[in-house]
Amino acid sequence: MYGVNSGILLVDKPQGMTSHDVVARVRRLAGTRKVGHAGTLDPMATGLLLLGIETSTRLLHHLVGLDKEYLATVRLGWATTTDDAEGEALPAASADAVRAISRDAVDAGMTELTGTIDQVPSAVSAVKVDGRRAYQRVRDGEAVELAARTVTVSAFELLEVREGDGRLDLDVRVECSSGTYVRALARDLGAALGVGGHLTALRRTRIGRFDVAEAGALDGIDVDAARLSPAEAARRVLPAVEVGADAVRDLRHGKRIDAPDEARELAGGAPIAVIGPGDVLVAIAERRGPQLKVVTGFPAEDGA
Repeated sequence: MYGVNSGILLVDKPQGMTSHDVVARVRRLAGTRKVGHAGTLDPMATGLLLLGIETSTRLLHHLVGLDKEYLATVRLGWATTTDDAEGEALPAASADAVRAISRDAVDAGMTELTGTIDQVPSAVSAVKVDGRRAYQRVRDGEAVELAARTVTVSAFELLEVREGDGRLDLDVRVECSSGTYVRALARDLGAALGVGGHLTALRRTRIGRFDVAEAGALDGIDVDAARLSPAEAARRVLPAVEVGADAVRDLRHGKRIDAPDEARELAGGAPIAVIGPGDVLVAIAERRGPQLKVVTGFPAEDGA
């Protein structure tokens, strides 16, 4: 049955911690080992991290692929080995070359990186190459070349420009599909402008319909008070239907039920959140013809 702290927790990750560090801290706070996250953030990054607690870890599969929004700072003037501020600096462009960059050139470069694009992930990334993470191969001294992947950058917006000694800092807002590397956008923009570029700051502000404004700071967070219930979280991600007690009983016994009218309008095979009395998430189901079939079940709460 649901643990006391079952639900989706929104955490505002501080700088310097890995996503695994955050999971370990929440495991202690929630008093359970059953905690997972939906999508990592680099240690240098801050912002929204979604964690599933207890049976709500079963929802994480549906959260990983959501679109995301970031606020970031791109520094033009030199690239780094990791495409961010944590890597070794590569040879810098001349100060004159950096000063010569116009706003029109920046806008054009950002436009070229907007829309559906083929992006080569950063070599120091979590992409697996023959079963091993790319960043581990790089740390072991291997030369790693990753294949380009198709991603969607729905917004790449310039917010502010700040000039410095041999550098140009761009504050930007990015909306993108899951799997997009903002570090790679910084790298590719710098390369297109001929001066190199890397990321110096990154903050994730949104994942799907979950916003960092709702997230709690990790220090002192009250896990039980801050979590979203499984039903509330599922409604933000999936179409939902409500069913009565008899249907709940049948679903929990592995039976199919007649699909409610609103479910019959949805595509067959698409995941649907089934909510029972008391706003309890009963299952993630799929429509098979006129019926719903459980794909992922959620155990009953006390007294249900």
